[in-house]
Amino acid sequence: MKMLTFANQDQMPILGLGTWKSAPNEVYGAVREALRIGYRHLDCAAIYGNEQEVGRAIREAIAEGSVTREALWVTSKLWNNGHGREQVIPALQRTLADLGLDYLDLYLIHWPIAQQPDKVSARSAADFIALADCPLTATWQGMEAAQAAGLVRHIGVSNFNARHLTQLLEGGQVKPAMNQIELHPYLQQPALVAFCQEHGIHLTAYSPLGSADRPAGLKAADEPILLEDPIIVQLARQHQATPAQVLISWSIHRGIAVIPKSVNPGRLRENFAAAELHLSAEDLRQLATLDRGRRYVDGKFWEVPDGPYTLAELWG
Repeated sequence: MKMLTFANQDQMPILGLGTWKSAPNEVYGAVREALRIGYRHLDCAAIYGNEQEVGRAIREAIAEGSVTREALWVTSKLWNNGHGREQVIPALQRTLADLGLDYLDLYLIHWPIAQQPDKVSARSAADFIALADCPLTATWQGMEAAQAAGLVRHIGVSNFNARHLTQLLEGGQVKPAMNQIELHPYLQQPALVAFCQEHGIHLTAYSPLGSADRPAGLKAADEPILLEDPIIVQLARQHQATPAQVLISWSIHRGIAVIPKSVNPGRLRENFAAAELHLSAEDLRQLATLDRGRRYVDGKFWEVPDGPYTLAELWG
């Protein structure tokens, strides 16, 4: 398994298991099976609502001796109602309690969006806090304090554009170690990828398969189905692979971590095997032609009447 190496020489498996949208009573079994298959990188978040199940699966695997905590890379994310310097450590402590862990390997600010502390979901302008009143740099100070306290080994962000990242690079003491963003051949984000690579910020690709199982309210009626793209299907046939394996391998070939989600044992095995799929330079050239700038997680849910956030500001 290829690894991403951090400044202190810690290594993260480039392929992990995503847990977004994994339903209650499913994610436990998925994590147990993934650890049996060989996954050692788990991507979690407080807002997914399933960290207690993930934690139970981790603890049982450790207790039976099939894996050690040191061999695992566990990522989680600070939800939007945890922004602000003083809010970060309490939010992280709740995640650690749910997961049953003493520390995380990586903790990310989930969105550059701040909500009122008592609002898990935000539906009106009053539920949000403008970044002018709750700067990203203040939240980053809380992330740095969590790292200094030994609660997390590395800190980073998710869904940040280059302007957001620049604020942290210029105003923080610790450089973000990771930016987790939507990446797949329909949304290749070359400028943001280049910015992160130039500044030594690793990338993780979410929704790498096109997120066809996301909630219906997040879908467009006529949206393209990534897994059915003719070029991707053709490449899969040529390599005697699945379209999902081609997409996972594409990210790995770019040096970008990738976290496909599945609760199906067969798919979990197929996805894990994608780490061994070699794509040729010509394969990669063909995939590079597919960029449509197409977001499957478009962020429209953060735009509300008179609210402080717009898609133009969010995506830069």
